[in-house]
Amino acid sequence: MKKIINICLFTFVSVILLSSCKKKKADPHTPPIMEFKTGAGYTTGDKTVAKSDTLLVGITATKTEDNLKSYNVSFIYDGGSTSTTFYNYLLTADEANGYSKDIKIVARNSAGNEKWIFSVVDRDGNITQKTINLVVN
Repeated sequence: MKKIINICLFTFVSVILLSSCKKKKADPHTPPIMEFKTGAGYTTGDKTVAKSDTLLVGITATKTEDNLKSYNVSFIYDGGSTSTTFYNYLLTADEANGYSKDIKIVARNSAGNEKWIFSVVDRDGNITQKTINLVVN
């Protein structure tokens, strides 16, 4: 009888230990959602512009699984390899679920190519980026 109790106890403890050792599901690392604002006056995609043209670009960002942390706009001229920050903003606690911003971009006063990069980062480091390429004539 004691042997049966010991076997049952061993089995019970083994089941508990094995069930607690299950692998946790991996964090899917879902990046935030970011969309360009549309409508009259907004630029939402690649475009050919004149020198010194002013463009309005707006974004709306929404958290997926993790709070939003920062928003950055940078640019690269003529296919360069490094970007220059145009606008960088750390979001407040009130903006952690969603953020909206309009930016005015002035094309440079010389012909060439400009790549504008819009980035939203969440607290886990997941990044969503969208780009607009300008050909300046």
